[in-house]
Amino acid sequence: MEKRTGVVKAVCLSDVRGVQKKNVERARFQTTWGMEGDAHGGDWHRQVSLLSYDKVKNFNELGAGVSHGDFGENLIVEGIDFRALPPGTRLQCGDCVLELTQIGKECHSHCQIYHKMGDCIMPREGVFARVVRDGTIAVGDGMAVVDEPMPLRAAILTLSDKGSKGERDDQSGPVIAEMLESARYRVVAQNLLPDERSKIEASLVNFADRRGVDLILTTGGTGFSRRDVTPEATIAVAERMVPGIAEAIRAHSMQITGRAMLSRGVAVIRGGTLIVNLPGSPKAVRESLECVLPHLAHGIEVLRGDARECAAIEE
Repeated sequence: MEKRTGVVKAVCLSDVRGVQKKNVERARFQTTWGMEGDAHGGDWHRQVSLLSYDKVKNFNELGAGVSHGDFGENLIVEGIDFRALPPGTRLQCGDCVLELTQIGKECHSHCQIYHKMGDCIMPREGVFARVVRDGTIAVGDGMAVVDEPMPLRAAILTLSDKGSKGERDDQSGPVIAEMLESARYRVVAQNLLPDERSKIEASLVNFADRRGVDLILTTGGTGFSRRDVTPEATIAVAERMVPGIAEAIRAHSMQITGRAMLSRGVAVIRGGTLIVNLPGSPKAVRESLECVLPHLAHGIEVLRGDARECAAIEE
């Protein structure tokens, strides 16, 4: 079992992007920005970066010779293995509360540490968080994993060439968000992308693997147009298929319009994430979710290991 408490070893910031951070010992953390004064803050999901002290120590024992802040991390904490915690986990340090939002990151250009060592631990060991309650964090403060039930976390991906160019408003995404929130999901992201398969695949992988959401709902790109590639992108990142969900959506929609048979949407599992393709129109989205949304939570809980399979319950 992972450790649930730790001690802050460094509080690092830089007021300019692209330079190494320095340990400033103490800082204020704000929900609207992240670490006050840090150039990487903002109203987004990666406000604060964290590293486990033990991982840095082990790396230095190989001869890396890195100092606090060299990896671009804001907080170094001894005693908690952040990499072992799922996104959505909350951490409390004094009055401040952080929520983990992403595990690791893609390294677009190798840093000086990588060129020296041939390796860098930040892309695989670093985690990111957003501030959910303001507070001050200082070196020597205790940090604890908050023991509370984690709500199901969802991401919404709208696929539309015109929408991505600003030529059409996204009307389906907000419908999905409203219905998810009413069902007590926490919507952590709403993205709008063009109908380009490579970008769709990359977004699905990022939401599933790095941001660790429980559910991804896509809308659009499931028809017969040559640009409708959402099902192909979804299948490309799938580990297992869930045909019953897509079949249920089409069967339900067929009672409303015969054109429902033309939808090519699929449902799949990648790791611990369920991905479901929905139609593109707000009306069809609402009708589809009215059919399947009441039943998705149980499947996700089984996937997370939080519930038993249906057969076991009936015995």
